[in-house]
Order: sequence, then C-alpha cells, then structure tokens
Amino acid sequence: QVQLAESGGGLVQAGGSLRLSCAASGRTFVGNVMGWFRQAPGKERVFVSAIWGSAGMTDYADSVKGRFTISRDSAKNTVYLQMNSLNPEDTAVYYCAARPSVVFFRDSNMYDYWGQGTQVTVSS
Repeated sequence: QVQLAESGGGLVQAGGSLRLSCAASGRTFVGNVMGWFRQAPGKERVFVSAIWGSAGMTDYADSVKGRFTISRDSAKNTVYLQMNSLNPEDTAVYYCAARPSVVFFRDSNMYDYWGQGTQVTVSS
C-alpha cells in the first residue's frame, strides 16, 4: 500500500533551520501534487507548501513564503521542505500529503495520502 514517511523534525532555536523529508512508497507520485501541512496544538491543520507538475510548480502559504523552500527528487520519490529563519509560531506537527493528480489544491480534503507527521518545535 501507499506510505508516506516523514523525517527531519526536531527541536531548534528561533532563527534556526530544519529540513523535512517525505519518502513515498507503494506508488510513484512523479509530477503529482505533494504537499506539506502543519497542525499546531489546538488549531486546525493548515496548508504550508506544495509542489506539482513536470516543471515543479510550487505554492507557499504567506506565513512561510521567503523562509521555506519545497523541492523534490523524483528518482527517489521524495519531497523536501527546507525551513529557514524558524520562529516559535512554526511549532507544529508537519504532515506530508500526496494527491495522485496534477491539479493543485490547498484544501487538505483533496489529498488522498498522508504521512504520520513529524514534530517541529521552535524555542524562543
């Protein structure tokens, strides 16, 4: 079956960086939409970033634009999220998600596959 496995979360001081990875197995998502969402304690899950299409189109939430960079390695069926200039407001569980389509949506309900999540904690 399809599995998405996130890694790379952890504890970092404000201003620091982390790189999240999401390795997909069970099927290929080459060109399909792969995204990152996050959920802070007591809040709903929200869109962070996504990448899709043969040209690697990307989208970012305003809150992370300019600080986070999404990328992919199609040969490894893996997507990455480089997070720089982290601040305490970035603290959340980060989830990888995949949508077997080239049509992008920010709506989490449009994604079929989800990872188990990885905790990112930014201390002030």
